[in-house]
Amino acid sequence: MVKTSMSHEDYLEAIVMLGGTNTVPVRSVDVANKLGVSKASVNKAVSALKEQQLAVQPHYGDITLTDAGYAYGQSVLDRHHLLSEFLTKAVGIDPEVAEVEACQMEHAISDESFEKWEAFVKSLNL
Repeated sequence: MVKTSMSHEDYLEAIVMLGGTNTVPVRSVDVANKLGVSKASVNKAVSALKEQQLAVQPHYGDITLTDAGYAYGQSVLDRHHLLSEFLTKAVGIDPEVAEVEACQMEHAISDESFEKWEAFVKSLNL
């Protein structure tokens, strides 16, 4: 899978969190509210996601992810959940801090490292 920017990963993750899929669209205003950004920022990010063939959006319409976009967004969200759970349950970090730090870590770790780390965490049976 070709990597996109951290910012664009956040948009994909937010769309998936809002229930967006390759068949269920979400509204730009909902993405803007979720991420605390302007609708113009969403439109700019979605234009980039469209260029990368990760999203589809008719002129001023709702945003639908492509199959690749949904898979990418879901993988970012899965990383976030696993990282956050590990930080709170195994390390004892405050849940609010863990959420912020998981968001930073989900973008930094390579796919190969994450797969090995995920296998390790699952062996702990958290």
